[in-house]
Amino acid sequence: MSIQEEPIKAISAEEFAGLDFSAVTIVDLREPDELLVHPLEGAINVPFSRLGKDLDNIPGDKPVYVVCDTGDFSEEVAEILQDRGYDAWNLTGGLTTYREYIESQAPALIDAKSIKCPGPIVKVADTLRTLKDGQRAQVEATEDAFVSDVAVWCDRTGNKLLSLETIDGVIRAVIEKRTVEQPESAVRPDGKTFVVFSGDLDKTIAAFIMANGAAAMGRSVTIFFTFWGLNILRRPEKVKTDKTLIERLFGAMMPRGSKKLGLSRMNMGGAGAKMIRGIMKQKNVSSLEELIQSAIDHGVRLVACQMSMDIMGIRQEELIDGVELGGVATFLGSGENSDMSLFI
Repeated sequence: MSIQEEPIKAISAEEFAGLDFSAVTIVDLREPDELLVHPLEGAINVPFSRLGKDLDNIPGDKPVYVVCDTGDFSEEVAEILQDRGYDAWNLTGGLTTYREYIESQAPALIDAKSIKCPGPIVKVADTLRTLKDGQRAQVEATEDAFVSDVAVWCDRTGNKLLSLETIDGVIRAVIEKRTVEQPESAVRPDGKTFVVFSGDLDKTIAAFIMANGAAAMGRSVTIFFTFWGLNILRRPEKVKTDKTLIERLFGAMMPRGSKKLGLSRMNMGGAGAKMIRGIMKQKNVSSLEELIQSAIDHGVRLVACQMSMDIMGIRQEELIDGVELGGVATFLGSGENSDMSLFI
């Protein structure tokens, strides 16, 4: 009759990190010079080279967790101790795996200080997208609105806001990445659709700030440009196209591109728009051009109304990259998958 050996008990790096070290005995088999580089607080050092002399000195009144750098030596020693009646465990992968786990749990640092809306939330969303569930990010921001924004963003995306405080004017938030899977029956439209009819600088900036914020929350966003809003999408340089005289005159009277847009109020022949842009730069607010590029980079759908283009004599080759053509059905289809549609 054969005697079946008891398997060696093992513990993962994650489980080891959750131990109360005061309630167990940690035996570190590394040599003293290795401890200088990566010490393990609370452990008894029993170098593997002196194991024969010190093995009997290991206390057995508490569970014993044996560790080494890779988990190979510790597995052998755990087996020996187990045979001697100890409640012995081996740290799988050793302290190398344990250190990697601890480093993965350190919060990712997000510096959003001096950045204006929607920059902080976009930065948070971009960073958390790279993390695994359970990992954390620590954000520092200085815009007062971030206190409300980050709380709402976490609530709507399913991520957990662990802490939120303001110290010496710096807002600090710690967020834990969580992916929430909803059953199909619970899914409801949460896309955002914007109709940009205006070609005013201030209204366009507002539209793209909201679009970037919605994209940062993981929502599908469509911006439908029609009539004067089409000028936002025009290339700044002149593009040679085949047009009628009326179409050429019409195009010459309209602003070519986002940098030529005026304000809806106090434009003062273009001086007001320049003042607003200067203030935005001074206050570290993203320019309209940066907001447009950020929207494209984050998957915001830019749709130019084909009918309006035909009326105003604008050709597709005159539009910036990343724009698609669509009609009323495109807009309505997007609206039916949205819980909010704004006409700007």
